[in-house]
Amino acid sequence: MPIRSSPTARQLRFAAELRRMRERAGLTSAEAAGLLGVKPNQISNMEAARFGVSPERVRTLARHYDCADTGLVEALVTMTGERKGGWWEESRELLPAAWLDLAELEHHARMLRDAITVHVPGLLQTAEHAREIFRQAVPSLPPPAIEDRVSFRLKRQRVLYGDAPTQYDVIIHEAALRIAVGGPAVAQAQLKHLLDMGEREHITIRAIPFSAGAFPGSGQSVYYAHGPVPHLDTVQLDQSHGLVFLDAESQLLKYRTLFERLEAVALSPARTRDLISAVVRTR
Repeated sequence: MPIRSSPTARQLRFAAELRRMRERAGLTSAEAAGLLGVKPNQISNMEAARFGVSPERVRTLARHYDCADTGLVEALVTMTGERKGGWWEESRELLPAAWLDLAELEHHARMLRDAITVHVPGLLQTAEHAREIFRQAVPSLPPPAIEDRVSFRLKRQRVLYGDAPTQYDVIIHEAALRIAVGGPAVAQAQLKHLLDMGEREHITIRAIPFSAGAFPGSGQSVYYAHGPVPHLDTVQLDQSHGLVFLDAESQLLKYRTLFERLEAVALSPARTRDLISAVVRTR
């Protein structure tokens, strides 16, 4: 089996979960290798995502590691095998690898939750809104690169459509509703798109109004992807240098708690719709 030169975030996460399973069993790499009858470097390679792992080996490792969490084991089994190129692979030479990892994360997520302060979430942006966002990039992007990014963002939105769309819960601050990205016409079209998308059964949009004052996590945007089991949830943060993915148990608990507190100060979906409609009337 050829070695992977650049494993995806999903492959790295799978490998990290194998390592955590071994560590919870209190075994060293050498001890795990002895149980499997392989060389220690094979355990290291599996735990670094350098090689793929078969479903049978995952189940064997779980037995040796005394892992009784069958839900986690079977969820890991679904992550095995060689990379099956999704639609995002066509952009591998055009966009940062982390963007492809994000699209893959969204594709496999059971549910998505977004908390964002001054931007409309990418999955709910119109093409014109997204285009203006990318025009403001530093350093500046040439027109073809802007169009590549807009196209990729719109393709990511496919998870919200089709016969089995992904549940998507959004918390957005009033500031994001009032920033006229692209000018009045583009901004108004974007707000109307939010109203339309909020009518879909699987999409819940809630706003935090200016009147709420200070609120938890006000200085950051948080994207929470629910995996098939809680152990496989992932948090994605936007940083000035790029996307960051978090999956430690303490980090997941922190951001689950953050979402609970944000929901406590956000308006209901109905009152959010009233707020968006009010902003539309001021355009």
